[in-house]
Amino acid sequence: MNIEDFYAGAEFFAHTWLGAHLEDGGVTFRTYAPSAERIDVRTNVGEIPMRRVADGNFWEAHVDGMGPGDPYTYAIWHDGDVREHCDPYGYGMDLRPAHRSIVRDLSFDWHDEAWMARRSAHYDEPLNIYELHLGSWRKRSGVRQSIEVGDWFTYSELSYQLIPYLKEAGYTHVEFLPLMEHPFDGSWGYQPTGFFAPTSRYGTSRQLMELIDMLHGSDIGVILDFVPVHFATDDYGLARYDGTPLFEPEDEKEAVSEWGSLNFAHGRKEVRSFLQSAANYWLGAYHFDGLRMDAISRVVYRQGNKQLGVNAPAVEFVRNMNGGLRYLNPGAMLIAEDSTDYPGVTAPVGQGGLGFDYKWDMGWMNDTLNLFRTPPEERGANYHMLSFSMMYYPSERYMLSLSHDEVVHEKATIVQKMWGDYDVKFPQARTLALYMYAHPGKKLNFMGGELAQLREWDERREQDWSLRQYPLHDSFYHFCTELNELYEDHPALWANDYGGDGFSWRQVSDPTNVVYAFERRSTSERMLCVLNLSDKELPDYVLSPGDVRRARLLLNTDWERFSGGTYEDDCRWFKIPDCQLTCTLAPFSGQLYLVE
Repeated sequence: MNIEDFYAGAEFFAHTWLGAHLEDGGVTFRTYAPSAERIDVRTNVGEIPMRRVADGNFWEAHVDGMGPGDPYTYAIWHDGDVREHCDPYGYGMDLRPAHRSIVRDLSFDWHDEAWMARRSAHYDEPLNIYELHLGSWRKRSGVRQSIEVGDWFTYSELSYQLIPYLKEAGYTHVEFLPLMEHPFDGSWGYQPTGFFAPTSRYGTSRQLMELIDMLHGSDIGVILDFVPVHFATDDYGLARYDGTPLFEPEDEKEAVSEWGSLNFAHGRKEVRSFLQSAANYWLGAYHFDGLRMDAISRVVYRQGNKQLGVNAPAVEFVRNMNGGLRYLNPGAMLIAEDSTDYPGVTAPVGQGGLGFDYKWDMGWMNDTLNLFRTPPEERGANYHMLSFSMMYYPSERYMLSLSHDEVVHEKATIVQKMWGDYDVKFPQARTLALYMYAHPGKKLNFMGGELAQLREWDERREQDWSLRQYPLHDSFYHFCTELNELYEDHPALWANDYGGDGFSWRQVSDPTNVVYAFERRSTSERMLCVLNLSDKELPDYVLSPGDVRRARLLLNTDWERFSGGTYEDDCRWFKIPDCQLTCTLAPFSGQLYLVE
């Protein structure tokens, strides 16, 4: 670590000097605590006083005989008070409710050199992400509503279940909800205490590396949800670390977030170096292929409120961080969860942008789900709710996401959101999925959606795998896997997501029938997507798809094998007389054609 860079907010390797490091037959501890009056390292072999080093704002102690797996904390004195803290730069932590830091050896024999060499942001490649909460995907106890020690599979154990599932289902990447250590299970990792410590709920740092290495060996990318905006208030964590607000703003009104957590003081250069180093650590030491950064709306606007103005220090921090991460980790993805209309989120830093590769399209998600909630007789009046996203999609590199946020807190699951009774929800959910995968932009779906789960996500329970025994749910799963396979196999659906000629409307003026049609195009092929969002069958519906002469039906959401009512023929190529495509559209259905 370069101390001048640390103070300038330009350091990306602070964790290589600060924290606990195996050196000279023991462990050397270092921490940054400028206002501390005294610090002791509390270990299993006793309390060891630390001494001031460098410019006096850093503290250091060496303890012989300590090694990997040994616990420690810092006892920090300030103004006559003493408080015990975990290590802000600690590589491991105890399982909650314990809070000690753990010495870790990060050496690992990786086998993913070929994967890392070809790692990319996938602008012109398929990118289909399965968002996952490790503790509730599968559990040892199954559906029991509890979170007990031993209920969770370890990182390593999960690899033997997760990898075959992802391969069978056809996802290109998996995204883990935050794995930084956190005290409250119900925060899902979004209020961390250990920004460099993989949560011990699922094992050790080495076991997490094994999981990522095995995923890469199966050609599956791995993305981590990263939290650069706020942190947990627990008094053993970052809060008033050296007896003063070292990581958080001094003004309590600015310090406390809407979630009750503490905001980072992004204007403070040492805080920037801390967060940049944490982000770089996960991409470098753990070989994650990207970071999805949470709550970026709170970065670009103060408290996420546009009326309060741009949060200039935080914007400057994100630009500098993203620029540095891109230089240090070629091919790694940076993804913004941002609900604002702030311009240039995915524009390069050198052009005044924030430097992200992708931005979640929250507008598309809200408009789309709202239309599918709407009764059929009202959809014509709201017809352009579905087409609006096409007006702005070229302005950023958008990612279409149906994430964990959409299936919690009494919001209902994706299938539940569909209008109507149980049987009517499934054809609409299939058509929604087809629309999503044909729409420009990369894809993300939260676990359970592929099962048409009808229970809101609960971190205490595993997914409802037993649903596969019911025909509607099993056929929905197989529909999703087939759609994933079609998506990956056809460049028209992903090679030109952000190009001017990758999308064109073929029908966007039929609110009476609530029919839409659009073409997706790459240099090698063209595809036509047709949607009927009404509750009526439309026999002999005529489309004029431009200069199309031949077509081949690849997918009909109403096929019998998906629990629909349409018999599947042999799907051969057929001629289109006078460039007029005539088709029968079942209620709430969609069709995908390869066209020439």
